[in-house]
Amino acid sequence: VETGSAEDKDYKASGYDRGHLAPAADMSFDKTALEESFYFSNISPQVPSFNRGVWKKLETYVRSAAKNLGTVYVVTGPILKSGLSEIGENGVDVPDNYYKTILYFSDTLITGIAFIMPNQKVSDNDIFNYTVTIDELEKQTGIDFWPALPYFIEKKTEKQINLDFWKQYKP
Repeated sequence: VETGSAEDKDYKASGYDRGHLAPAADMSFDKTALEESFYFSNISPQVPSFNRGVWKKLETYVRSAAKNLGTVYVVTGPILKSGLSEIGENGVDVPDNYYKTILYFSDTLITGIAFIMPNQKVSDNDIFNYTVTIDELEKQTGIDFWPALPYFIEKKTEKQINLDFWKQYKP
């Protein structure tokens, strides 16, 4: 973090939750990992009903998919851009949207999915209504998420969503 770190006082009376990017619940395997999940480098301002609602459902879904599949690769974060509103003395950006992308591969299948969710109270908590292709997520973030995949597999995986595959892991 080039500009310094957020602090508790930035969130106090801001109206935002300290939303985890890597969920604390995923770190229960180790005391140190759990404690480190509360570093502000893993925290971002989230609307409370978003953080405790659809975002929590997505985190629970990813845990379920990982448990069932054995191994998944996950990248998550805020979509940052200029002109975002800020909170606190340290000017902590409040993202309009958050993303999560998941990659699974085995000897017979490579598939991925991405989600972009608005940082706001939403009436529709079905996480699959927020799916986008990984290509679309890359356009919105400027990040190449799975560059180590062989080129032709990366292109195929990132331009389509295998919803039938991913929906079977709903908790």
